Amino acid sequence: MKPIFLFSTGLLLALATAAVPFAARAAEPPVVVELFTSQGCSSCPPANANLIELTRRPDVLALSFSVTYWDYLGWKDVFGKPQFTRRQEIYEPKLGQPGPFTPQMVINGQASTVGFDLAEVESLIAAMRRPAGAPSLTLRGGRAVIGSGSARGEGADVWLVLYDPLTREVPVRRGENGGRTLAHAHVVQDLVRLGAWEGRAASFPLPEPEAGLKSAVLVQERNGGPILAAATN
Repeated sequence: MKPIFLFSTGLLLALATAAVPFAARAAEPPVVVELFTSQGCSSCPPANANLIELTRRPDVLALSFSVTYWDYLGWKDVFGKPQFTRRQEIYEPKLGQPGPFTPQMVINGQASTVGFDLAEVESLIAAMRRPAGAPSLTLRGGRAVIGSGSARGEGADVWLVLYDPLTREVPVRRGENGGRTLAHAHVVQDLVRLGAWEGRAASFPLPEPEAGLKSAVLVQERNGGPILAAATN
């Protein structure tokens, strides 16, 4: 009986030790992965599929932004909005890109990749570290509650993202993907600036989302800078 007891105790200790890093990761804010995509882009479906995989991770907030600059090819993206195109354009100078392209995944506002290789994307996610002085962020009681911290430069914007938590399939009838049905997950429907965060604790009211949508809030350094904090309901 004694050897069995020792083995069991050792096994429990090993399991508890292994669980600590996982618990610590779970307590961290999610890493935000933004996919800029278009139904008019023939190379986008593999990145769309990888984003769908990322939506299954509790430590990742995966968001799909449909851009509009490929609409001229014969198919207007049904989810596309100029404000999403503008968001991508603002990112590019700081990410060292000459201009917007699809597909593009931006990780926490700090790294960029086309998103074809899921292992590469997951490596970038694993490498992300919270910037020094990043604030806490919680969504409760219909408000976004942001803690105090260190606001660099011009401070940060507080963004409300309204997105569809389900996977949607869209039949594309024309353009480069004509005849295909494309799957999309966590499609962003609207992006609204709630205000500014300048280092002091702050709270912002959250409008009730439309039926079927979820809310996420991003605290992000201005002009396409790093995302300091993120939360979703």
